[in-house]
Amino acid sequence: MKQIAVISGKGGTGKTVVTGSFAALAKNKIMVDCDVDAADLHLLLHPAVKERHEFRSGQTALIDKKLCNKCGKCISACRFGAIKANCTIEHFSCEGCALCSYICPYGAIRMEENVAGEWFVSDTKYGPFVHAKLGIAEENSGKLVAKIRQIAKEIAERQAFDYVIIDGPPGIGCPVIASLSGVDCALIVTEPTLSGLHDAQRVIEVAKHFNIPVKLLVNKYDLNTGVTEKIEAFCRERVVPVVGKIPFDKTVVEALVEGKTIIEYAACPAVDEVKNIWEGLQ
Repeated sequence: MKQIAVISGKGGTGKTVVTGSFAALAKNKIMVDCDVDAADLHLLLHPAVKERHEFRSGQTALIDKKLCNKCGKCISACRFGAIKANCTIEHFSCEGCALCSYICPYGAIRMEENVAGEWFVSDTKYGPFVHAKLGIAEENSGKLVAKIRQIAKEIAERQAFDYVIIDGPPGIGCPVIASLSGVDCALIVTEPTLSGLHDAQRVIEVAKHFNIPVKLLVNKYDLNTGVTEKIEAFCRERVVPVVGKIPFDKTVVEALVEGKTIIEYAACPAVDEVKNIWEGLQ
């Protein structure tokens, strides 16, 4: 069983379009959307949810009004201003440090685990799909990514799937590292812009730091062939294989408007190149 993570140094490079295409092309696989802060692979896969689970992470203080004597010690101790004058907790300001619960002389404050989001196991016409939704302003997205990756891996092992195809988040932060951990290949999708080149360089360094094999593809390469050449030159210098260059194709936009992968929508130059990329990855 091989795990392939499709990632990007920045948002908007076409990472999810490529992942959705792989989902349509690959046989005997499971898909995971690890971009839990802004998940969108479901818009192409149209999942039917089979399992729904709460994701709990972090703590928030709660005050028992029956026990509270309004002594004010918790208010003066809270560095985040989360406890108001009427001894109520402002949920979004509480950092869960638990200091107030330790210093309350009446035992009126307890810490309660947050429901920070949900994760799902779904069916799609392409196979099983594990995805999640992080709550508004919630943290620990890296922990949620690790959770759904573990669930997907367990399903893949139990059902003898050949591939786990991961739609990773953009950037180089904690959720990206959680998406990359232990994968067999990181496929970086970039675009021919200076910001695309810069952010591709950063995410390549992250993947190489964790000894993850890295490959790269340039999406919409023909919009700026000069920058595409700079990207290829950088990849040669860092010994990163460029596995493909997808041309700009209006058919891709039309497919997205219809909520379909480009593989199922229509034959076009972009589809031909994506098929070649997938064959090369295998």
